[in-house]
Amino acid sequence: MDELTPKTVQENQITRRKFMAVSGSAAALFTIVPRHVLGGDEFTAPSDMVNVACIGVGGMGRQNTFSLRTPDAMVEQWKKDQAQAQSKPAENQNLTPEQQERQARRRRSREPKALANIYSLCDVDSEYAKQTIEAYPQAKFYQDFRKMLDEEKEIDAVVIATPDHTHAVIAMYAMQRGKHVFCQKPLTRTIFEARRLAQAAKEANVVTQMGNQGHAGDGARLIKEWLQDGAIGDVREVAVWTNRPIWPQGAIARPADQPPVPATLDWELWLGPAPQKPYHQDVCHFKWRGWRDYGTGALGDMGAHLIDHPYWALDLGHPLSVQASSTEYSNDAYPLASIVTYEFPARGNMPPVVLKWYDGGLTPPRPDELEPGRQMGTGGSGVIYYGSKGVLMHGDYGNGPRLIPETKMKEYQQPPQTIPRSPGIHEEWIEAIKTGGRSTTDFSYSGPLTETMLLGNVAVFMKGQNTKLLWDAETMKITNVPDANALLHYEYRSGWSL
Repeated sequence: MDELTPKTVQENQITRRKFMAVSGSAAALFTIVPRHVLGGDEFTAPSDMVNVACIGVGGMGRQNTFSLRTPDAMVEQWKKDQAQAQSKPAENQNLTPEQQERQARRRRSREPKALANIYSLCDVDSEYAKQTIEAYPQAKFYQDFRKMLDEEKEIDAVVIATPDHTHAVIAMYAMQRGKHVFCQKPLTRTIFEARRLAQAAKEANVVTQMGNQGHAGDGARLIKEWLQDGAIGDVREVAVWTNRPIWPQGAIARPADQPPVPATLDWELWLGPAPQKPYHQDVCHFKWRGWRDYGTGALGDMGAHLIDHPYWALDLGHPLSVQASSTEYSNDAYPLASIVTYEFPARGNMPPVVLKWYDGGLTPPRPDELEPGRQMGTGGSGVIYYGSKGVLMHGDYGNGPRLIPETKMKEYQQPPQTIPRSPGIHEEWIEAIKTGGRSTTDFSYSGPLTETMLLGNVAVFMKGQNTKLLWDAETMKITNVPDANALLHYEYRSGWSL
């Protein structure tokens, strides 16, 4: 495969995509006319549509695509369901106000969306992506993202939901062509890639977003507002845990047998920049998360949903050091369980923070403040903040933040809202594209967050288990164990580069 370089754009070629970029930067001069003014609920103003190409649409990417524009068949079914519901007696007459609100939220979540135009689709496996391809018959399908981006000049933005090891090369290729980028979490597989993408996004002046949807939730904003309000005083310790992994990893070797590559899969494109190795069904489609060549283990998979909240709420920034211990692992896979300890410096008038991460079924000590019989976190995951005046706990994605014990929560006078609420992770990205604004987890934020998460994996894989690594973020180097720097990146296969 030949080296591919950024394609030169003709200066005198004015496309609709270029016009949108210009109009976004001068948003005050333009107004998007509401669709109901021009033609009812079914009408979408031309200026209201962003042409999106979705890359990796067989797994999480299907959900991303559906969240941007509900397939026509699902819209029709929704209309039928609505008509049927309206013909029935009211079901909520005996519900409490809280139950009615939950029911209303569920209804709103199921409403069809038309945030963008699904212009084209791309996946290296046409069979794995079949459901999405069939849902959008008007969108041209590609297997090679490079061919798609070079041929389709009207693409404004891309959504990337491929395995972790291909995030960086796809995002870079898109940004070099002026495309706005939504990339699934974690942003990249390596620390070096995360740093480069953050730099490239700034240089390209495009709107970016990482897909850690919990950051867009009200819970994330409540956590930050409460901590800023001093609800639990100065926070010096945070515990974070997850029940992941829920995929194969540990002291296992890559399967030795070599089954034939499915006819619908382009294995070379699936590998991308990763080392040349034979196909096996147990290392791709979802299971790639536990393999070191392709995924980032439990820490990379869930850190963006869990570490994100203290990282943002406490303005943690880059850590000073990281230390880890784990169960056994192999050269091929991440360990089944690990504990990672990060040390963050003081920030302004906020004290230093020690953040401990637990995965693989390991959990932090149960807080004395938590009532007997009460669940710690939600769904096997959670975050606990220990302050000088109290304790705050919430579940994954920032859900259900509460001061504990519950008596403290009932006594607490919540502060007024100071942080704007988000319409949703996809909605705010599309809106930022139209207005020239910023999304809340753009690469300037999610890049450093990803670096922090992945630094934990570097500590896990150092031979001297439980060795504290001193991190100089400015130079992007581990200063006391030089050998560890080899784990910040890897040599790409020939034909691939950033």
